Amino acid sequence: MPDSPLTLRLGTRRSPLAMAQAEEARDRLQAAHAGLAIEIVPVTASGDKVLDRPLAEIGGKALWTKELDQWLWDREIDFAVHSLKDVETLRPDWLAIAAVLPREDVRDALVGAPSIAALAPGARIGTSAPRRAAQLLHLRPDCRIVPFRGNVATRLGKLAAGEADATLLACAGLNRLGQAHVGHALDPAQWLPAPGQGAIAIECRADDDRTRALLGAIDDAASRQAVLAERAVLAALGGNCHSAVAIRTEVLAGRLHIHAALFSPDGRSRIDGEVAMPPGDEDAPRRLAAELLRRAPDEVRALFTGAGAG
Repeated sequence: MPDSPLTLRLGTRRSPLAMAQAEEARDRLQAAHAGLAIEIVPVTASGDKVLDRPLAEIGGKALWTKELDQWLWDREIDFAVHSLKDVETLRPDWLAIAAVLPREDVRDALVGAPSIAALAPGARIGTSAPRRAAQLLHLRPDCRIVPFRGNVATRLGKLAAGEADATLLACAGLNRLGQAHVGHALDPAQWLPAPGQGAIAIECRADDDRTRALLGAIDDAASRQAVLAERAVLAALGGNCHSAVAIRTEVLAGRLHIHAALFSPDGRSRIDGEVAMPPGDEDAPRRLAAELLRRAPDEVRALFTGAGAG
């Protein structure tokens, strides 16, 4: 093991799920490097402070990362742990994703009904995610979307209080919180997950060679290849927090098979595309994004800035 400080400081959001992810990262690092001490340093992120408005209205995904980014810049922490689906597609050059942990279940769980088809006519679905809202309305245009934000416990509490008839949660988060029994997992071939869903990303300063070397020992190559390909599609699309994008990646015979879909906010339009590529292919994600945008109607292209969106 390279020379390392006695203790590395790991920054994380303070939510129960974020803390569980930080503890997983800590345990994996300590298993890989005997004698390495990890201090978990929690922060209350801006995204956890404002729960009465959709994320897209108050600053987008940067609200999950900006405090930890500042701590990394100020060298108050050595690395930070994130749910990769919550990390902005374009990150500052001085940051590096040093490791991606083995990916968890990518599926969404429906809580409140055994299936989308089983939802009562006109059911109120609690979510603030454009992808979930649009995908739900595409399948069940009779349903009504009601804003739902907060951590897993908060959203389950809102559901129990009758603020909605059903909601959607990531299976990965439920599993990491020991709540795998909650809800009904949706078939990812029919209900596509968010880009990066189920993946934990570990970031550090790009110039911190020692920390990057330590973190590299817990990087899962297959998970990294899949999620970076998904993020490359996102980058080529040029979406924003109002864009409804869903992506599923399967690894078959050493190739990444990516199925992506764009939706109009009301769910009426759905544009699907697929590509098979070797890991690391930089052109295939761009081709897929361009093809999706080429076939998308004007109201969907207006939500993207990638080539073909104009």
